[in-house]
Amino acid sequence: MDKFLGQEVQEKDRWQFLQDNADAIEEIGYTHRFTPDELAQKKESLAETSISINDIEIEKKEVIDEYKEQLKPLNVTKQTLLENIKKGSEYVENQECAKILYHEEKMVGYYNKLGELVYSRPIMPQEMQKTIFNINHKTGTES
Repeated sequence: MDKFLGQEVQEKDRWQFLQDNADAIEEIGYTHRFTPDELAQKKESLAETSISINDIEIEKKEVIDEYKEQLKPLNVTKQTLLENIKKGSEYVENQECAKILYHEEKMVGYYNKLGELVYSRPIMPQEMQKTIFNINHKTGTES
């Protein structure tokens, strides 16, 4: 069996020559070996495609980084809200509060601007000494 047929016939007429001499024409799949020129063309095409892919990947990374930057503060806010909802409260930093000494109970209460008790603790020894204000102080709820 010959490796090549119809090599003496011009390339444009070769397929007709093969059809005329064939027993049948059938569609089949097969592996085509590349010529050195075809192989070089495929390599060049691969290089161009790789460059295009790399450019798109770089652009994609830049866009993803932009979205990450936009999402970062929202995710921080979301996390804080989730923690606050879970705890049912939030931590307030450095807000002025009124400190009230309760000598009878030996306790200290801290009240925010709305008059809510936000923190209490036992009275400390240095706070135990009553001032003139504490001795005469009436809250207005006493008779």
